Amino acid sequence: MSPVRLVLATRNAHKVTELAAILGPLLDGIVLEPLPDAAPDPVEDGDDFAANALIKARSAAAFTGLPAIADDSGISVDALGGAPGVHSARYAGTRDDRDNLELLLANLGETADRRAAFWCAAALVLPDGAELVETHEWPGEVLPAPAGEHGFGYDPIFRPEGESRSAAELSPAEKNAVSHRARAFTALMPRARAALGLG
Repeated sequence: MSPVRLVLATRNAHKVTELAAILGPLLDGIVLEPLPDAAPDPVEDGDDFAANALIKARSAAAFTGLPAIADDSGISVDALGGAPGVHSARYAGTRDDRDNLELLLANLGETADRRAAFWCAAALVLPDGAELVETHEWPGEVLPAPAGEHGFGYDPIFRPEGESRSAAELSPAEKNAVSHRARAFTALMPRARAALGLG
């Protein structure tokens, strides 16, 4: 039986690396393919992470004619009314990780309530229009200053619940075992495999 081709609908090199590690054990019988360079960049104008993940997966499936998976993720801070939320990647308007986390820290200031959560929605869209989505959180708090050299995005200022270290101080393997992205895709993939006829 030929492997099932599955397109990963992202151009974010950090996500490609992280998802390859997370999905590795779950890809038996599946060949994960990169998003073609010519594929359009859809407008991510959904109201929540699930909507944006589906927008990206639908676009990739429509362009390639293949099943596609995508995720949308970000950080929501309680004291900021859930911001930056779905706007996490472009919070500062520059799409630069350092600018985003510096703006978040500036907006939070000396606020005592530092509760926050990383969220990830993982979606599968099949060429026939069938859709699956899983959304999971990774609760924690915002640190007063960045710490750690691993990870990307807001990882240096996020301390997961029950941890003494920031997400950027965790090794990639440690993060990939417990993160919001790991939780979402670990929940999605058994359902995805069934939808792809892999049991």
